[in-house]
Amino acid sequence: MKTTKTFSCSLGELATRLGATLVGDGERRVSGLATLSDAGPDDISFLANKAYLKYLPATRAAAVLLHPAHVADCPVARLELDNPYLAYAELSRLFDPMAMPQEAGVHPSAMVAEDVSLGANVRIEAQAVVERGAVLGDDVVIGPGSVIGADSSLGAGSRLYANVTVYHGVTIGERAILHSGCVIGADGFGFAHDGARWHKIAQLGGVIIGDEVEVGSCSSIDRGALGDTLIGDDVKIDSQVQIAHNVQIGAHSALAGCVGIAGSTRVGRHCMLGGGVGLSGHLTICDGVQVTGMSLVTNSITEPGVYSSGTGAMQNALWRKNAVRFKQLDDIAKRLSRLERDARQS
Repeated sequence: MKTTKTFSCSLGELATRLGATLVGDGERRVSGLATLSDAGPDDISFLANKAYLKYLPATRAAAVLLHPAHVADCPVARLELDNPYLAYAELSRLFDPMAMPQEAGVHPSAMVAEDVSLGANVRIEAQAVVERGAVLGDDVVIGPGSVIGADSSLGAGSRLYANVTVYHGVTIGERAILHSGCVIGADGFGFAHDGARWHKIAQLGGVIIGDEVEVGSCSSIDRGALGDTLIGDDVKIDSQVQIAHNVQIGAHSALAGCVGIAGSTRVGRHCMLGGGVGLSGHLTICDGVQVTGMSLVTNSITEPGVYSSGTGAMQNALWRKNAVRFKQLDDIAKRLSRLERDARQS
């Protein structure tokens, strides 16, 4: 699938912008971004993964972003750089039709409290609700059906897509992106049990989200019980992620889909949690930790590195045999300890 043609630029201009070495006609203009196999003569493409090298010789693109190691197979103009995937990321934003300037204003069907503070060029779309005391910075976009609770604030350049819910007392930094269906600031899971029934604990804290944070669709970030739930700058959160009350996530960390983090856990900076990872509550994960998909972390991690748990998929018959052996590990370990002790004594 090609991008919608909303942007046009010469190859020379792109090379300067990306810091790339251009081999080809600098006056040639491109107006789309596409894959190697889909690109036409008005498109620019990229090669960032060697798995797609087989498509390079036959590409019809006007030019290709690639690493110098792959220039021999390129039949068209090229922009050479060390990190073509990073360059592709920048190009994608240039060709993004949603990044085009949109008309500011408040839709007639939106409900905005009288004391709301609106910055310059704010856009509030149909059926959105902005409650009392909210503050929206310059160039904020509130999508249709979204709700901004009382005394919450959004920094300049932030965007909420349709049907996002931001509860009361939430602070969101600049250039944040919140996708449809995500909920920021709902009550954390706090209850006390008297032996017969549960009693709700009021969640009195808030949520503070830093600059350039992105939250995927249908993800939830709960408000703190007393202090705040904290999400650092440049954190990227995928869809269907659950972040419980009083969790702290350090800057530049990334969480893939279906991650679940229990209450009061602290995740360091530059951490990456794979899809389906679960973190138990009240843990500390140091900076620079990567946890691979479907892992369960039940103890704090104090050394950076890559961590995994669980077992990979295998044929069911073999898995059933191994599952039986898992239950025997404790007995096997005790027998081994006795054998080692006897060997030392003999």
